[in-house]
Amino acid sequence: MTPDNIRTKKLPVVADLGIALGALVVAAAVVLGFGIGNWVLVIFLGAVFYLVGLNFAAGAVEGKRAARNRMWRAAIYAACVLAIIPLVSVVWTLVTKGAARLDGDFFGSSMNNIGARDPNGGAYHAILGTLEQVGLAALMAVPLGVLGAIYLVEYGKGRFALTVRFFVDVMTGIPSIVAGLFVLSFWVLIVSPWFNDGTPQFSGFAASLALTVLMLPTIVRSTEEMLRLVPGPLREGAYALGVPQWKTILRIVLPTALPGIVTGIMLSIARAAGETAPVLLVAGATAAINGDPFAGPQSSLAVFVYQQAGDASRYAPDRAWTAALTLVALVLILTIAAKLLARRNRLSK
Repeated sequence: MTPDNIRTKKLPVVADLGIALGALVVAAAVVLGFGIGNWVLVIFLGAVFYLVGLNFAAGAVEGKRAARNRMWRAAIYAACVLAIIPLVSVVWTLVTKGAARLDGDFFGSSMNNIGARDPNGGAYHAILGTLEQVGLAALMAVPLGVLGAIYLVEYGKGRFALTVRFFVDVMTGIPSIVAGLFVLSFWVLIVSPWFNDGTPQFSGFAASLALTVLMLPTIVRSTEEMLRLVPGPLREGAYALGVPQWKTILRIVLPTALPGIVTGIMLSIARAAGETAPVLLVAGATAAINGDPFAGPQSSLAVFVYQQAGDASRYAPDRAWTAALTLVALVLILTIAAKLLARRNRLSK
């Protein structure tokens, strides 16, 4: 038997590209000709027409089995591309529209005494508030969340552990406005008057408490799942050598699960940094710079974007877009830094 006899027919790459181009042309003719949509619908219909055409063409050349395999592989690739398009669109929009106010005045000044006709004004007060509020929330939520997950995985047994896990699951879906109302009713209206001559006081720390409530369940659940993925023989080997359980957790289990734990922590931080309702409820929304998170109203980047997006000034949209870009950049920088620190751990490689 010669090699030519065992070779199967294969659809040429040129034919594949031709089917894709023809599908886009037909989709554009249908969508734009009847005026039923824009380029987004053209791409979607083009992908559908491409899959149908590819199935027929590959079936005629390669056979039905190979055609189905090629069609589903193309469908997976197309789904991946369609999922990436919104992300690329958001990033492109943020960069193009947010670059308008990337200047020193935006990062070095606040909105205090800035009128509707004033093109200046910046988000220094909001950036400072975001860093302080999220930082305090992380200091409270990360240790509590990681320790809670360690208890559930390594020590927790019985009804108490089941109760803790149940309430963590319930808190995962709690609306942010509920967390803000809880801190408002407890901390702002009841506790803060003790330290302010009987007067309730808004503060950045109150916002940090609300963000902590939102961050805790994410950290606990993600850390719990990562700890469960650590192989049991690692623990058993340490116990066989006489290593205590607490030291095994500290020196073996946690370093092994560190990359996943860091990912969960950064997801919770990203969520906290973008919250608006809790900050509005318990921290107020001041236009002045307040570096003390324990006294007086304090703004944040999310609140700043919300305010500027609804402002009637023609200069406000540029500030809102630049603030949104700054917020995304801060989260990205923190995520990259945390990943680099996690990669330095030898046991996680």
